[in-house]
Amino acid sequence: MLDTIKRWLGNDPVQIQGWSELSSWARSKQWTLRAVREPEGFVVDGRSGSTAWRVEWGPSQRSYIQGSELRIRAELTVPRELQALVLNRELMDSMETAVFDQYVEGVQTRIDTTTPPEMRWLVMFPKLSTNELRSLRDGYGALSSYKPWLQQWLAGSLSPTLAALPTSAERPLVLMIARRRLCLRTALAQPDPAALDDERKARVRMQQATRRRWLTSGT
Repeated sequence: MLDTIKRWLGNDPVQIQGWSELSSWARSKQWTLRAVREPEGFVVDGRSGSTAWRVEWGPSQRSYIQGSELRIRAELTVPRELQALVLNRELMDSMETAVFDQYVEGVQTRIDTTTPPEMRWLVMFPKLSTNELRSLRDGYGALSSYKPWLQQWLAGSLSPTLAALPTSAERPLVLMIARRRLCLRTALAQPDPAALDDERKARVRMQQATRRRWLTSGT
């Protein structure tokens, strides 16, 4: 019991490979690094200007990601009701198959709240066509509660940012906007400063693209 309490308080981070390097990296950028309750996992808190963000790494919280995952969360200045989802094509295809098998050919007649929002949204919101996806058509799928907004968001600097991120069936990538929060989720077996910096920079570009989109639209 005492060991468990120590781990919860963040005093036993030695199980994470490369912890010293991660600590030095976070301190050099004036960010806060701390361990979490999981045997392996950590959280980094930081700010980009006035915007707070968080990087989380640890055991996967989604069945479609095996092993460990990286999650990056940030607040956005968008309407609270806006919901959007961008994910790599392989994952979208497998999710659509799972939804069909479970809720169309299976015994369930409706999607309940225990189903991850990614899967619920696949049947709730309109998807972008291959023509609307433009340069992302081969690698990604996208859908939103407000399709015109999503089209304009992807038409800017976000598309090359997504295209440059490594994705595959083994390393899915999900980008969600809900309740004024952006969340990027992807597989990452072992964290290191270089990989975390790449993902963090991608998150910054996504936030900037969202801010520009909202300022220019005036909606």
